Amino acid sequence: MYNKYGIKEKVINLTNKCEEEVKEEFSKIQEICEYNSLKVLKAFHDNNVSEVHFNETTGYGYDDIGRDTIEKIYSQIFNTEDSLVRGQFISASHALNVTFFGLLRPGDTMLSISGKPYDTMDEVIGLRENSSSLKAFGVKYEQIDLINNDFNYDAIVNRVQKKDIKLIEIQRSRGYALRKSLSLEKIKKVISEIKKVNNEVIIMVDNCYGEFTNKIEPSELGADILVGSLIKNLGGGIAPNGAYVVGKKDLINLVSQRLTLPGEGKEVGPSLGMNKKILQGLFMAPSVVASSLKTAVLTSRIMQELGYKVDPNFDETRSDIVQTIEFNDREKLIKYCQGIQMGSPIDSNSIPVPGDMPGYEDQVIMAAGAFTQGSSIELSCDAPLRPPYIAFQQGGLTYEYGKLGLMKAISNMVD
Repeated sequence: MYNKYGIKEKVINLTNKCEEEVKEEFSKIQEICEYNSLKVLKAFHDNNVSEVHFNETTGYGYDDIGRDTIEKIYSQIFNTEDSLVRGQFISASHALNVTFFGLLRPGDTMLSISGKPYDTMDEVIGLRENSSSLKAFGVKYEQIDLINNDFNYDAIVNRVQKKDIKLIEIQRSRGYALRKSLSLEKIKKVISEIKKVNNEVIIMVDNCYGEFTNKIEPSELGADILVGSLIKNLGGGIAPNGAYVVGKKDLINLVSQRLTLPGEGKEVGPSLGMNKKILQGLFMAPSVVASSLKTAVLTSRIMQELGYKVDPNFDETRSDIVQTIEFNDREKLIKYCQGIQMGSPIDSNSIPVPGDMPGYEDQVIMAAGAFTQGSSIELSCDAPLRPPYIAFQQGGLTYEYGKLGLMKAISNMVD
C-alpha cells in the first residue's frame, strides 16, 4: 500500500526507525490526553449534557440553552468565571480583535510582552496603517521583546509598576516568529512578577495552538482572559468555525457587548445548529490534540535525522502543536508543503503555490487539504516566503493520517 501511495522504501524505513525512537514521548502525550479527556467528560456530566442541548436557534438566539451550557462547560474546563463561545467569531484573529476593542478605550495603552504579535494583528493594532485600527481610535501600543526565548522580566516589571498600562498581551505560540513557543512555567512566572507590582492590569493570553497540550491552562496560572479558535485545538476537527474567550466575568461581559451590542451582550447570538458540532468537537479534542502532538514529534525526529534544523526537538516539552522545519532553501520548502497537500484528504490534486494573503506582508504558501477551510488542527503546513525559509506545520486529526501526510511530503521533497 505504501508503494501504491508513492512513498519510497527509504522513507518507510526511516519512519519506522524514528517511530521506535519516540515511543517514550508518545507515552507522555497519551498521559496528558487521558487527563484532559477526564476533565472534558466531567464537565459534560456536571452540566448534564443531553440531546436537548443540540437544539438550533435562529434570529436573536434568545434562551439558547445549548449555547449557554457550552459556555458553562468551557468555564469549568478553563477554571474561569465566565466564557463566550460563539460561531459569530470568524476566527481567533477576529476574537482577539473583539477582545481588544472590548477592553481598551481611547488613551489606554496595550503592552505586548512576547514581542510583536502574529502578522494578522498588525493592522488591528496599527503597526500597519488602517483607519479602523486601535491606533486610529487613540489606543497606544508598546512591546517588550523576548530575550533568549524568555520574558525580559526586569523590563516588564519596571514598565508595569507605573500603572498606566491597561492590558498586557502574551502570545503563547510563536506565530511566524523565529522564537520558541512560551512554556507554561515561563507564563506562570511572568504573571506572578507582574501581579506583585500591579494587580490592576489585565493580562490576556492568546492561547491558540496551546489548548490541551498540557494538563493545565494559563487561566489557572493567573491570566485574566484567554482567547482561542474552534478550528484549532478545541474544535476537534468537527466545529466548522468559531472561537472562544474565557476569563473574569466583568471582562467577558465587556467583550460580549462588543461582539453583539451594548445592553444585550451574551443574551443574543443564535447557535444556527452548531451546538452539537461544538460539543462533539470539544469531546474529541484531547485525542485530536494528542494525535497532532505525536505527528509533530515524529516530524521533528525524522527531519532532524535528515539534517534539518527543527524546533522543538522531538524530546522537548511542548507548549503548542506547532512544529517548525528550517529548510534554508526556497524550493525544498515549497516541495515539502506541496507534499503535505498531496497527503491531505481534500484537494490532494491541487498544487499550492506562494501567493499574496490578506494580513501578511510576505507571500505565503499554505498547504491544507482540510474538511474545514483554514483548520490548522487538521494536518497543514504554511510558510512565509522569506529566508531562512521555515515551514510551520501543525495538526493531524489522527496520528495515522498525520504520519502518512508526513511520509508523502518527504517523498515529494526527495523526488
